[in-house]
Amino acid sequence: MEKGKIVSIEDRIPKLKQQRRKKANRRLITLLILFFSLIAVIIYFQSPLSRVKMITVTGNESYSQPEIVAHSGIAPKSNIWKLNENKVAKKLKQLPEIKTARIKVKFPNTIVIHIEEHGRIAYVSKGTNFYPVLESGAVLEKRQMAELPVNAPLLVGFNEGEPLDEMIAALKTIPDEVVNSISEIQYKPSKTDAYRITLFMNDGYEVNASLRSFAEKMVHYPSIVTQLEPGKQGVIDLEVGSYFKAYEAEEAEKVEIEKETEQ
Repeated sequence: MEKGKIVSIEDRIPKLKQQRRKKANRRLITLLILFFSLIAVIIYFQSPLSRVKMITVTGNESYSQPEIVAHSGIAPKSNIWKLNENKVAKKLKQLPEIKTARIKVKFPNTIVIHIEEHGRIAYVSKGTNFYPVLESGAVLEKRQMAELPVNAPLLVGFNEGEPLDEMIAALKTIPDEVVNSISEIQYKPSKTDAYRITLFMNDGYEVNASLRSFAEKMVHYPSIVTQLEPGKQGVIDLEVGSYFKAYEAEEAEKVEIEKETEQ
């Protein structure tokens, strides 16, 4: 090295200058990507792409898709990202049939509404019309039907109140196979039992019971029937003990289910 001559580090180490240039280029590229991404987001939010274009409804049976959409309060072409999912779900749950509602935003402009409804556990007879009774206990007065559906028992003589609430609570605890075998349940309170009911079964049997012990004993209905003589129709009395009396018989015969109901 000549005396008094200064040699820069970049001249002595050429790779250092190249590395600095690459690092500067990477920073520039990163900033450009962020800049254009921000521009794209701004354009998206200002464009029709961010507006609600499609609403899909699933799980609905009692209400049509237009009814669900109308009740959701979602305005057409509103900004999809300003949607308050919890607020929409809360509105939908105001409908008596709706048990849960989940709202999901699907990019770029679709909203999916998933509905779970309360099951219809029975129907109440009032005059010539039939009204669905939900598992929540609500009677849908505005959903009257001229014909009785076959997928749930008909409740006769029940009004909204404690007996109906107990009846619904009991039906919810009984296996579906037993509930589906019930055609009609009549509320027939007496002086000795204010909760007396009479059931008419699809297999031809008649059952007398009390709401207080109905669920406990009716669970064993399939077992009771197997103890009876095939083809012999009559009344199964579950109010006190368990007895069966054929329509043509003079005396009732005891049905041995006490041990089962104690289990």
